[in-house]
Amino acid sequence: MRCPFCGNIDTQVKDSRPAEDHVSIRRRRFCPACGGRFTTYERVQLRDLVVIKSSGKREDFDRSKLERSIRIAMQKRPIDPERIDQMISGIVRRLESLGDTDIPSKTIGEIVMESLARIDTVGYVRFASVYRNFQSADDFDGFVSELRPVNPEE
Repeated sequence: MRCPFCGNIDTQVKDSRPAEDHVSIRRRRFCPACGGRFTTYERVQLRDLVVIKSSGKREDFDRSKLERSIRIAMQKRPIDPERIDQMISGIVRRLESLGDTDIPSKTIGEIVMESLARIDTVGYVRFASVYRNFQSADDFDGFVSELRPVNPEE
């Protein structure tokens, strides 16, 4: 592992332990050249996934892009960041276990929305507003009305 401070390629692992999400390994590293200390995370990757965009364009799956969009949707919500990390890891495992390396972006969006709906309704609506490209307040109203339980007393 290359040192992020001086670029030395001969760094040493000082400590390894499971990360908080229990699906990755956290490694504390030390650079003998500059004395810098840093942390790396190692995850199991079952297969290389390719995202098929709605335009037909293909691009490598990027976990950080998925994580960024979910964290934006969950910004300022009272959900433990560790729970969000577990959800993201679960989504990636689910994508890897679909059996195909080519995954339509629509499938990814639907899986993310399903996961968000179970954790936080506001985050779910925020993500859906971008994913489904809401253009007006009517789009929000129609979507939110689907979330409301039907009250038979009315």
